[in-house]
This record gives sequence, C-alpha cells and structure tokens, in this order.
Amino acid sequence: MSDAALLAGLFFSALAASTLLPGVSEAALVGMLTSDVGTPALLVGLASAGNVAGSCINYVIGRSVERFRDRRWFPVSAAGYARAEAWFQRYGYWSLLFVWLPAFGDGLTVVAGALNVGFKRFVVLVTIGKALRYIAVAAMTLWWVDA
Repeated sequence: MSDAALLAGLFFSALAASTLLPGVSEAALVGMLTSDVGTPALLVGLASAGNVAGSCINYVIGRSVERFRDRRWFPVSAAGYARAEAWFQRYGYWSLLFVWLPAFGDGLTVVAGALNVGFKRFVVLVTIGKALRYIAVAAMTLWWVDA
C-alpha cells in the first residue's frame, strides 16, 4: 500500500471516529507512528484534521437535530445527547475543548450545532481539544517506542 493511501486512511479513520461511523483513530495513529510513514507532525495534523472534519459533520447534523434525532443512524444516543446538553449548558462553549472525551464528546459537537454556537468558535475550540489529544497520544507512543 502506498504512503499516500496510508495517510488518507489515517485521515478517514479519524473522521469516522468522530461521526456516526465506528473508528479507532488512536490505534491508526499509533500504528503509523511506529512505521516509517510520515513525520509525527504530519500524522498528528492529519488525524486532527480528520477528527475536526467529522465533528463539523456532527455540528451540521446538530443544526437539524429535531428533524433527525429519532433516526436510527443519528450519531448520539438519547442519553448521550442529554448528558452532553447538560454539560454544555453548565460549562458553555468552553466545553468544546473536551469533545475528545469518549463518553459524550461526539454529543457535545451535535449539541453545539443544535444550540447554534458560532461556527468559527466551534472550529477553533474543537481543533484545540482534538489536536491536544492526538499530540498526547503521539508523545506517549514516541516515548514508549524510544524507552
């Protein structure tokens, strides 16, 4: 498989991981970091960009949440949506820094769309949170490999 295909796979794995599709982007990142494909900065950037893109899809879904909430493919369970909404109501838009959390992070991105959070603010905060997570995964992986 070519390096370009592997890099594209990392991007789409990260995108899928933050939407309704299943994905394990951290595992893909770790695998790529331990291979000779790309630099750590490139890999973290691609994973972050893919994950932010997936969050933007959730944001758009959130803008139409009432129409789609009962659909089978909706990316967040009713309970997950309620938890994310309560968290968002309590902490406001700063909660978007925590969209990387596995329990309800995707729900926060849907709720942000439903509550009409400004898109620029959304992208900035989500990017910071997602990038910091991938930086931490990369740092731990590279430390472990070098240890």
